[in-house]
Amino acid sequence: MPQDTTRPVFIAPFDLDLFARGEHWDLYRILGAHPHTHEDGTPGYRFAVWAPNAQAVSVIGAFNDWTPEQHPLFPVGSSGIWAAFLPEMERDRSYKFAVRQQNGKTVFKTDPCALAAESRPGNAAVTSSLCGYQWNDEEWMESRRQLGLPLEQPVSIYEVHAGSWRRPDGRFPTYDELADELIPYARDLGFTHLEFLPLAEHPLDESWGYQTSHYFAPSSRFGSPDQFRTLIDRCHQAGLGVILDWVPAHFPKDEWSLGRFDGTALYEHQDPRLGEHPDWGTYIFNLGRYETANFLLANALYWLKEFHIDGLRIDAVASMLYRDYSRKDGEWVPNQYGGNENLEAIAFLRRLNTVVHAHYPGACVIAEESTSWPGVSRPVYTGGLGFTFKWNMGWMNDTLNYFQKEPIHRSHHHQNLTFSMLYAFSENFLLPLSHDEVVHGKGALLAKMPGDDWQKFANLRLLLAYQWAHPGKKLLFMGGEFGQWSEWCSGRELDWGLLDFPRHRGISRLVGDLNNLLRTQPAMYIRDNEWAGFQWLDLTDHNASVISFLRKAPDAPPVLWVFNFTPVPRHAYAVPCPLEGRWYEALNTDSSHYGGSNLGNGGHAAARTDNGGPCLRLTLPPLAALAFVHQKK
Repeated sequence: MPQDTTRPVFIAPFDLDLFARGEHWDLYRILGAHPHTHEDGTPGYRFAVWAPNAQAVSVIGAFNDWTPEQHPLFPVGSSGIWAAFLPEMERDRSYKFAVRQQNGKTVFKTDPCALAAESRPGNAAVTSSLCGYQWNDEEWMESRRQLGLPLEQPVSIYEVHAGSWRRPDGRFPTYDELADELIPYARDLGFTHLEFLPLAEHPLDESWGYQTSHYFAPSSRFGSPDQFRTLIDRCHQAGLGVILDWVPAHFPKDEWSLGRFDGTALYEHQDPRLGEHPDWGTYIFNLGRYETANFLLANALYWLKEFHIDGLRIDAVASMLYRDYSRKDGEWVPNQYGGNENLEAIAFLRRLNTVVHAHYPGACVIAEESTSWPGVSRPVYTGGLGFTFKWNMGWMNDTLNYFQKEPIHRSHHHQNLTFSMLYAFSENFLLPLSHDEVVHGKGALLAKMPGDDWQKFANLRLLLAYQWAHPGKKLLFMGGEFGQWSEWCSGRELDWGLLDFPRHRGISRLVGDLNNLLRTQPAMYIRDNEWAGFQWLDLTDHNASVISFLRKAPDAPPVLWVFNFTPVPRHAYAVPCPLEGRWYEALNTDSSHYGGSNLGNGGHAAARTDNGGPCLRLTLPPLAALAFVHQKK
């Protein structure tokens, strides 16, 4: 263990200048703790931390009985950075920084750029290294770079909370166990991506990761950083992309973490009207400060570079865009022009998306943005925010509201189905049925459905088919793929025993077949974001609660979808279609294979001219969706 005193270290002026300008994309390699060999050949660790208003900073840990000032750091010019080399320091040692503030009080702070951290209830940083892992996903990474953004690729995301997908023996699964079980499960169901709720270290299990304490440390609940890399590596080798939830909107107030780091509002605003979130009891990042914005920008790039993450889903973007978000009059400060727009956050998000897309072609940045802010997923050079995709919260709310109605009342709410097409191509939308919809008393998707058990399962199959058929990329939270009855609880695993029951297995089979249809029919994904890829056939039959439309793509057969949102079978129902000839029934959610009544069209239908144009005469099963693919002669 280290006994010698610390020694000054050199940080290049170029690095200091980039940090001061907010443009050091590898900041985590300058700050934090890193293995280092001193010029005299002595091995150890180099420590550096930004604390411009501190009187003194030192490294503490078990190696010095957590005694401040025994191993001091030294100021690096006027940069606000304190740094030192600690001889003989080894890997996997817990440490903190003892920060003496201007008032003379010394507080023990974790390292903001720590590469690893203790698991709760511990909160210290842990010495680690960026070196040593050998990746085996070269083919995936090169393909991602060549293909670019997946705007015209099939995207079907399985959203996962790692701590409750499975709980072997009642404990958290390891990253290795997730790789062994989750990867083949998601791959066999045909999903293209996994999305994990935040996996950066966080002190409170019940926060699901959304109150991050260590922005550069994968959660130790599930294993080491290299074991997390192995999970991602194996995902890529199995053909699965990985998206990570990321939280730049706020951070917790724990005394040992980022808040008031050197005794001043360093990462957050001093004014609580700007710097504190009233709903979540957290601090808000001061994105107008170059160094703070640089910390977050470097963190986003860190996950993409050091862990080969394929995309970041940005949480609570709306709370970043508006200064008056969830605030009453008098509780917020207008911007310099008197408006409620958060100009610093807008600039930050544009910078984030510009840098990510420039450095990592093919990597996605996804916004959870719940308002009508224009141009969220439009390029920065056109005045947009530059995100790859935006969650379509309007579609989600309208659709779930419609499906929770008793079928007899749905004719009066037909606009909930058709309204989304008025704005469906204003953004690059992703359609979410996410974790937020199955917690806090909202009930599981299956439990939301009206009617008896048969109708509940039929409605859920219909909902999932409608989600997959509608323009936009897809996201489904775990448990929805087999019809979990109870709403999600982060403290226990999913109800896997339900898969022993035929109707639940039917839901699972349907999700697999929907993903297969998505992958194999270009009309289902190539023009997801353009009117040219969609055509209404009939949106006016509100009395019968039936809609029909086409999905289209160049040089590919169209896919015709028909939905019957009532439990009434309809025979010889006329559906106009643009092409005569044979259409084969690619999917019927009422199939007995999925737990339905097996009413349908014998696997195919022929379009014939009727009333001046081609028309299909179909049998529409109750509470069911049908998909037909045109066959050339």
